[in-house]
Amino acid sequence: MKTLNRDRTGLVLVDPYNDFLSEGGKIWPRVREVAESVGLHENLRTLLTAVRAAGVQVFVAPHRRARPGDFDGWRHMNRAHRVARDGRLYEYGTFGGGWHPEFGPRPGDVVCTEHWGISGFAHTDLDQQLRQHGIENVVLAGMTAPGCVESTGRYGMELGYSIILVKDATAAFSKEHMQAAVELNGPLYAEAVVPAGEVAAALVR
Repeated sequence: MKTLNRDRTGLVLVDPYNDFLSEGGKIWPRVREVAESVGLHENLRTLLTAVRAAGVQVFVAPHRRARPGDFDGWRHMNRAHRVARDGRLYEYGTFGGGWHPEFGPRPGDVVCTEHWGISGFAHTDLDQQLRQHGIENVVLAGMTAPGCVESTGRYGMELGYSIILVKDATAAFSKEHMQAAVELNGPLYAEAVVPAGEVAAALVR
Protein backbone atom coordinates (compact mmCIF):
# COMPACT_ATOMS: atom_id res chain seq x y z
CA MET A 1 0.00 0.00 0.00
CA LYS A 2 1.31 3.44 -0.91
CA THR A 3 2.00 6.07 1.72
CA LEU A 4 -0.75 8.63 2.22
CA ASN A 5 -0.37 12.35 2.69
CA ARG A 6 -2.42 13.18 5.79
CA ASP A 7 -3.52 16.55 4.43
CA ARG A 8 -4.87 14.99 1.25
CA THR A 9 -6.48 11.96 2.84
CA GLY A 10 -9.94 11.70 4.38
CA LEU A 11 -11.82 8.90 6.07
CA VAL A 12 -15.34 8.42 4.72
CA LEU A 13 -17.35 6.50 7.28
CA VAL A 14 -20.63 5.22 5.88
CA ASP A 15 -23.77 4.83 8.02
CA PRO A 16 -22.41 4.48 11.59
CA TYR A 17 -25.95 4.06 12.94
CA ASN A 18 -27.12 1.96 15.86
CA ASP A 19 -29.37 0.01 13.50
CA PHE A 20 -26.23 -1.38 11.85
CA LEU A 21 -23.76 -1.54 14.71
CA SER A 22 -25.48 -1.87 18.08
CA GLU A 23 -27.32 -4.47 20.10
CA GLY A 24 -30.98 -3.64 19.66
CA GLY A 25 -30.43 -2.23 16.17
CA LYS A 26 -32.80 -3.48 13.50
CA ILE A 27 -30.08 -4.66 11.11
CA TRP A 28 -27.45 -5.76 13.61
CA PRO A 29 -28.80 -9.34 13.94
CA ARG A 30 -28.38 -9.83 10.19
CA VAL A 31 -24.78 -8.61 10.06
CA ARG A 32 -23.60 -9.77 13.47
CA GLU A 33 -22.05 -13.07 12.38
CA VAL A 34 -19.90 -11.50 9.70
CA ALA A 35 -19.16 -8.42 11.80
CA GLU A 36 -17.86 -10.51 14.66
CA SER A 37 -15.90 -12.82 12.36
CA VAL A 38 -13.88 -9.91 10.96
CA GLY A 39 -13.62 -8.00 14.25
CA LEU A 40 -15.63 -5.06 12.91
CA HIS A 41 -15.94 -3.06 16.12
CA GLU A 42 -12.29 -3.53 17.11
CA ASN A 43 -11.13 -2.55 13.65
CA LEU A 44 -13.33 0.53 13.53
CA ARG A 45 -11.78 1.57 16.84
CA THR A 46 -8.29 1.00 15.45
CA LEU A 47 -9.08 2.92 12.28
CA LEU A 48 -10.73 5.90 13.94
CA THR A 49 -8.02 6.15 16.57
CA ALA A 50 -5.33 6.13 13.89
CA VAL A 51 -6.89 8.71 11.60
CA ARG A 52 -7.80 11.07 14.43
CA ALA A 53 -4.30 10.83 15.91
CA ALA A 54 -2.87 11.63 12.49
CA GLY A 55 -5.14 14.65 12.08
CA VAL A 56 -6.92 13.12 9.10
CA GLN A 57 -10.34 14.65 8.39
CA VAL A 58 -13.32 12.38 9.03
CA PHE A 59 -16.39 12.58 6.81
CA VAL A 60 -19.60 10.81 7.79
CA ALA A 61 -21.78 9.69 4.87
CA PRO A 62 -25.17 8.93 6.45
CA HIS A 63 -28.21 7.26 4.98
CA ARG A 64 -31.52 9.11 5.01
CA ARG A 65 -33.12 8.73 8.42
CA ALA A 66 -36.72 7.65 7.95
CA ARG A 67 -39.33 10.32 8.52
CA PRO A 68 -43.11 10.13 8.06
CA GLY A 69 -44.16 10.83 4.49
CA ASP A 70 -40.68 10.39 3.01
CA PHE A 71 -41.88 8.55 -0.07
CA ASP A 72 -45.40 9.91 -0.45
CA GLY A 73 -46.18 10.44 -4.13
CA TRP A 74 -42.99 8.82 -5.40
CA ARG A 75 -43.39 7.16 -8.80
CA HIS A 76 -40.09 5.33 -9.07
CA MET A 77 -39.16 3.76 -5.77
CA ASN A 78 -36.40 1.18 -6.00
CA ARG A 79 -35.75 -1.78 -3.75
CA ALA A 80 -33.48 0.20 -1.40
CA HIS A 81 -36.22 2.78 -0.92
CA ARG A 82 -38.86 0.16 -0.24
CA VAL A 83 -36.70 -1.68 2.28
CA ALA A 84 -35.94 1.55 4.14
CA ARG A 85 -39.58 2.58 4.13
CA ASP A 86 -41.08 -0.75 5.11
CA GLY A 87 -38.47 -1.46 7.76
CA ARG A 88 -38.47 2.12 9.04
CA LEU A 89 -34.71 1.87 9.08
CA TYR A 90 -32.53 4.50 10.74
CA GLU A 91 -35.73 6.18 11.86
CA TYR A 92 -35.24 9.79 12.87
CA GLY A 93 -35.51 10.35 16.61
CA THR A 94 -35.20 6.65 17.52
CA PHE A 95 -32.39 4.52 18.89
CA GLY A 96 -31.78 2.90 15.51
CA GLY A 97 -31.42 6.24 13.78
CA GLY A 98 -28.93 7.48 16.34
CA TRP A 99 -25.17 7.32 16.00
CA HIS A 100 -23.28 4.41 17.51
CA PRO A 101 -21.76 5.90 20.68
CA GLU A 102 -18.19 5.01 19.71
CA PHE A 103 -18.29 5.45 15.96
CA GLY A 104 -20.57 8.44 15.44
CA PRO A 105 -19.24 11.89 14.54
CA ARG A 106 -17.07 13.91 16.89
CA PRO A 107 -16.57 17.70 16.96
CA GLY A 108 -14.65 18.68 13.86
CA ASP A 109 -15.96 15.82 11.73
CA VAL A 110 -17.90 16.67 8.60
CA VAL A 111 -21.40 15.18 8.54
CA CYS A 112 -22.54 15.15 4.93
CA THR A 113 -26.10 15.36 3.71
CA GLU A 114 -28.06 12.12 3.81
CA HIS A 115 -28.17 9.77 0.84
CA TRP A 116 -31.48 8.19 -0.16
CA GLY A 117 -30.13 5.22 -2.08
CA ILE A 118 -26.88 3.28 -1.67
CA SER A 119 -24.19 5.80 -2.64
CA GLY A 120 -22.86 8.38 -0.24
CA PHE A 121 -22.14 10.62 -3.24
CA ALA A 122 -25.46 10.55 -5.08
CA HIS A 123 -27.42 13.78 -4.51
CA THR A 124 -25.35 14.73 -1.46
CA ASP A 125 -22.57 17.21 -0.70
CA LEU A 126 -19.90 14.55 -0.07
CA ASP A 127 -17.96 15.35 -3.25
CA GLN A 128 -18.08 19.08 -2.53
CA GLN A 129 -16.95 18.58 1.06
CA LEU A 130 -14.04 16.36 0.04
CA ARG A 131 -12.87 18.80 -2.63
CA GLN A 132 -13.19 21.82 -0.35
CA HIS A 133 -10.96 20.05 2.16
CA GLY A 134 -8.38 19.16 -0.49
CA ILE A 135 -8.98 15.41 -0.29
CA GLU A 136 -7.54 13.13 -2.97
CA ASN A 137 -7.35 9.82 -1.10
CA VAL A 138 -10.51 8.36 0.43
CA VAL A 139 -10.16 5.77 3.16
CA LEU A 140 -13.49 3.96 3.07
CA ALA A 141 -15.23 2.05 5.86
CA GLY A 142 -18.68 1.49 7.34
CA MET A 143 -21.80 -0.40 6.42
CA THR A 144 -22.47 -2.49 4.43
CA ALA A 145 -19.66 -3.84 2.27
CA PRO A 146 -21.76 -4.81 -0.80
CA GLY A 147 -24.25 -1.98 -0.36
CA CYS A 148 -23.51 1.63 0.53
CA VAL A 149 -19.76 1.11 0.98
CA GLU A 150 -19.22 -0.46 -2.43
CA SER A 151 -21.54 1.98 -4.16
CA THR A 152 -19.79 4.94 -2.54
CA GLY A 153 -16.40 3.55 -3.49
CA ARG A 154 -17.33 2.97 -7.13
CA TYR A 155 -18.84 6.45 -7.44
CA GLY A 156 -15.81 8.02 -5.78
CA MET A 157 -13.45 6.27 -8.19
CA GLU A 158 -15.43 7.65 -11.13
CA LEU A 159 -15.04 11.15 -9.65
CA GLY A 160 -11.28 10.76 -9.56
CA TYR A 161 -10.58 9.85 -5.94
CA SER A 162 -8.07 7.20 -4.97
CA ILE A 163 -10.07 4.73 -2.87
CA ILE A 164 -8.60 2.69 -0.03
CA LEU A 165 -11.11 0.07 1.12
CA VAL A 166 -10.63 -1.02 4.73
CA LYS A 167 -11.66 -4.62 4.35
CA ASP A 168 -12.14 -5.48 8.03
CA ALA A 169 -13.91 -2.26 9.01
CA THR A 170 -17.09 -3.22 7.18
CA ALA A 171 -19.47 -6.19 7.16
CA ALA A 172 -22.29 -7.81 5.21
CA PHE A 173 -25.40 -9.96 5.58
CA SER A 174 -23.51 -13.14 4.69
CA LYS A 175 -19.96 -14.43 4.27
CA GLU A 176 -20.65 -14.81 0.54
CA HIS A 177 -21.69 -11.16 0.25
CA MET A 178 -18.61 -10.11 2.19
CA GLN A 179 -16.25 -12.16 0.06
CA ALA A 180 -17.72 -10.85 -3.17
CA ALA A 181 -17.68 -7.23 -2.01
CA VAL A 182 -14.18 -7.23 -0.57
CA GLU A 183 -12.19 -9.82 -2.48
CA LEU A 184 -13.83 -9.73 -5.90
CA ASN A 185 -15.37 -6.28 -6.32
CA GLY A 186 -13.11 -4.20 -4.08
CA PRO A 187 -10.09 -4.34 -6.39
CA LEU A 188 -12.23 -3.15 -9.31
CA TYR A 189 -12.53 0.34 -7.84
CA ALA A 190 -10.08 0.56 -4.92
CA GLU A 191 -6.36 1.29 -5.26
CA ALA A 192 -5.83 -0.79 -2.15
CA VAL A 193 -7.90 -3.25 -0.12
CA VAL A 194 -6.25 -3.38 3.29
CA PRO A 195 -6.93 -4.16 6.95
CA ALA A 196 -7.34 -1.33 9.43
CA GLY A 197 -3.94 -1.98 10.94
CA GLU A 198 -2.18 -0.99 7.70
CA VAL A 199 -3.82 2.41 7.40
CA ALA A 200 -1.93 4.07 10.26
CA ALA A 201 1.44 3.02 8.88
CA ALA A 202 0.56 4.55 5.51
CA LEU A 203 -0.22 8.01 6.91
CA VAL A 204 2.80 10.27 6.47
CA ARG A 205 3.40 13.98 6.07
